Amino acid sequence: MSSTLAFTKMQGLGNDFVMIDAVRQTVDLSPERVRALADRHFGVGCDQLLVVEASTTPGVDFRYRIFNADGGEVEQCGNGARCFARFVFEQGLTDKREIRVETRKGIITPRLEDDGRVTVDMGVPVLTPAEVPFISDSDAWVQPLDVAGNSVAITAVSMGNPHAVQVVANVDSAPVAEQGPLIERHARFPARVNAGFLQIVDEHRVRLRVYERGAGETLACGTGACAAVVTGILRELVATPVTVETRGGELTIAWDGPGTPVMMSGPAVTVFKGEISLA
Repeated sequence: MSSTLAFTKMQGLGNDFVMIDAVRQTVDLSPERVRALADRHFGVGCDQLLVVEASTTPGVDFRYRIFNADGGEVEQCGNGARCFARFVFEQGLTDKREIRVETRKGIITPRLEDDGRVTVDMGVPVLTPAEVPFISDSDAWVQPLDVAGNSVAITAVSMGNPHAVQVVANVDSAPVAEQGPLIERHARFPARVNAGFLQIVDEHRVRLRVYERGAGETLACGTGACAAVVTGILRELVATPVTVETRGGELTIAWDGPGTPVMMSGPAVTVFKGEISLA
């Protein structure tokens, strides 16, 4: 028995997504089916699969579900949030240019700008280790992490999903492929973690690579960019606003410090639409 699923392929700085409208079609997603859709040889291919659902919460427009390529459901995706806002507008699911969207970790507010970019209020970053979650006896913003016998200085930040950000001299030569998987599954991060490698260019520009939980290194990571800028500002290495250069393009991140929300602006692009038959 097979079913046909309509989808839209989108990307934000090369971080690519399969968008599924679960408002106007019945969607039955298992981890195996997510992995099949995400497969770049036998499926559509994506870093994450994003599902649009109707909200049951008063004052909230939609529910936003995020599945990594490995089939696991996660809490948040920044580049995906921008694509989500463009998708529901282009699909006629809403005529609002600013919407309120429910995620597993709270409400976000994406807004379509006149220049085509999308700005998202990503919420207040979580810096308390236990809430990231990160196992630590200290609340210090910079902490040592043992990675295969090497001590790495990281900052643990949650942007709705957990991040471990380290500052490196040059992202091109950073050990992303070697350290990324080890940090992602480090015992001190019980929910696993996204591993960020941050290079400071100047006070308002940085470069970033991220090894994403459940997806591997991606061309860009929106929540990773937010976590990186939070890290840079906490460590007094950069000042708001900050342009974050990823391998897929640039994001603009603004943050006024602890207790205030992170604002992220960047592109969201529709690549193609289609239908796929799934066993």
